Amino acid sequence: MFSQSLVSDSGLELFRLTSSYNIVHMNYMSRELGIWEIAVLALLREAPMHPYQMQRLLHLRHKDDILVLKRGSLYHAIGRLLRSGLIGVKATGREGKRPERTTYRILPAGRDALMNTLRKIVATPRRESSEFMAGVSFLVFLNPDDAGLQFEERARKLNAEVAQLTAGLANASTHVQRIHLVESEYLLAMLKAELLWVREIGKEIRGGKLRWDVEAIFREVRAVRETAGKRRRNPS
Repeated sequence: MFSQSLVSDSGLELFRLTSSYNIVHMNYMSRELGIWEIAVLALLREAPMHPYQMQRLLHLRHKDDILVLKRGSLYHAIGRLLRSGLIGVKATGREGKRPERTTYRILPAGRDALMNTLRKIVATPRRESSEFMAGVSFLVFLNPDDAGLQFEERARKLNAEVAQLTAGLANASTHVQRIHLVESEYLLAMLKAELLWVREIGKEIRGGKLRWDVEAIFREVRAVRETAGKRRRNPS
């Protein structure tokens, strides 16, 4: 984040792999199928349907957590799948005065692509975009007292989310099979893990175990640069 002169050679590779640039730019969208294409294929694996049906089912099944439900994104995904030969047109028709609608179906290649992509996503750990992690990488610019307050506030909000999701899962489990709730279980586990870490870091900051002085760090960086410059000007 500052001068690479402050990072040891042994730690340079770890720094590169865990930098906020990589965190923000690595995600599942780098795969052949994006999350929208997966959603469309999954729906068509269930039954042929037109885009309005897809949009309605995504909303009813609360996929808002993983998809931004914009009609344009859905149609773009359908277009890409059509051009790739993964889905096809089953029928085009009109009901009464409603606009003409095209019903799509999944093709054998689409079934294979869906299964293969899901296998890879489930089996392969990847660092996904995290605004929080990127923010934490610049935490040094907040003074410790301020940072401690922000961690305390985040812990309060996370705790409320955990309570709300726990109650929602308990209620939903009486109506649907567990397989339909595993994504929410995963989200709950991640929230609990984050809450535990945020509370611990906040405790260390408030207790004085984790402290820093950004101005002192700046002075250290300048000193390292000045020393490096002198060595270049006066090589031994």
